[in-house]
Amino acid sequence: MALATTPVPAQASRARGGVFALFFVNAVLYANLVPRLPEVKDRLGLSNAALGTAVAAMPLGALLAGLLAPFCIQRLGSAKVGAAGLVLAAVAVATIPLADTWIVCAAVMMLVGALDAVVDVAQNAHGFRVQRLYGRSIVNAFHGVWSIGAVVGGLLGSAAAGAGLALGLHLTGSAVVFSVVAVIAYRFLLPGPEDSERVAQEQVPGTGDGDGPVASSAGRRWWHAGVRTFLLLTVLGALAAGGAFVEDAGSSWGALYLRGELGAGAAVGGLAFVALQGAQTIGRLTGDRVVDRFGQRRVALSGGALTAAGMGAALAWPSVPSTLAGFALAGLGVATLVPAVMHTADELPGLPAGVGLTVVSWLLRVGFLVSPTLVGFAADATNLRVALLSVVLAGLLVLALGRFLNPAARRAAAHPEVEGAGGS
Repeated sequence: MALATTPVPAQASRARGGVFALFFVNAVLYANLVPRLPEVKDRLGLSNAALGTAVAAMPLGALLAGLLAPFCIQRLGSAKVGAAGLVLAAVAVATIPLADTWIVCAAVMMLVGALDAVVDVAQNAHGFRVQRLYGRSIVNAFHGVWSIGAVVGGLLGSAAAGAGLALGLHLTGSAVVFSVVAVIAYRFLLPGPEDSERVAQEQVPGTGDGDGPVASSAGRRWWHAGVRTFLLLTVLGALAAGGAFVEDAGSSWGALYLRGELGAGAAVGGLAFVALQGAQTIGRLTGDRVVDRFGQRRVALSGGALTAAGMGAALAWPSVPSTLAGFALAGLGVATLVPAVMHTADELPGLPAGVGLTVVSWLLRVGFLVSPTLVGFAADATNLRVALLSVVLAGLLVLALGRFLNPAARRAAAHPEVEGAGGS
């Protein structure tokens, strides 16, 4: 039976709603554009490889700008950076229809990626501030809301494409609406210095992560880690990149494959992205219980098999229904992969706290950087159906390397004694 918990301050409850809004808007903005990428490609007369490299400018911008996030947060605070960054990102996405050349389109994509990276750090940082006030884990729910926002954005983009709404009008309207949501959300976020809640928490004994003394890694240096640790980081980075290849296949190429090679209409084309994100959302919302029961390693291996088999069957017997099912199974297969990789990296011996997590997060963005370009070149050299075998290969990669993941189940909350005391 769960023990009673301290009542949550009203300010924390309001801030939690504000962070939910940030994650939702962050997901909607680009997902809203995805179903209309074929129109961008046709309007600029781009090849698959050219579109792929333009899309790849987003993770490149994210890699370059991600290092600026701590500086921005220290100067302005995570609340202001998150909300203002979303407004700027909305404006940037709305300018894509104004791009008249590949280089301008790629530059705008790079700006969108740079803003997304800074916003991603800020919204997570603020989410952790709110979590400290709650005294239990609530961050997973934020990421679940991000997935829901991605599905909603994909549906909005598909509906706009199906209705024949002009791309500029569509994205401008979205920018206005979601900028207003971000500004309203800012008013609900926590004020004060970033470490306010951390200081209060550190004064309470036993408020670590449940895996050992809080300061157990304080004296570590990166060079104390052995060769095996660095090799494991490389393996984990490859697993994270495999997850990036699967997710990118739905966002960058699903609509093109359905419309260009299977003859689907504009509205149906965007449903590949929706199918992948929808299944991934279900996997994230239910993943904690599954991992608690079977362990990260077994769930990841099963997910790799599901990804390879589902997408392999869809490509072997191509049709609109089988393709949508294949993307859905792929999304479900990788739903818990990246959290499992991050958890394993964060617990590698010999590394200071957070170093492993930082490395695999950076390698994950590298995966998003190279994936659209490689698939685009493969599609130009053969066809998109052959190029999408990258999803099958990613599933096989997880099957081959998933055994290096931590087999233990992930704790559902920082304090096991209050687990189940409240939903998220």
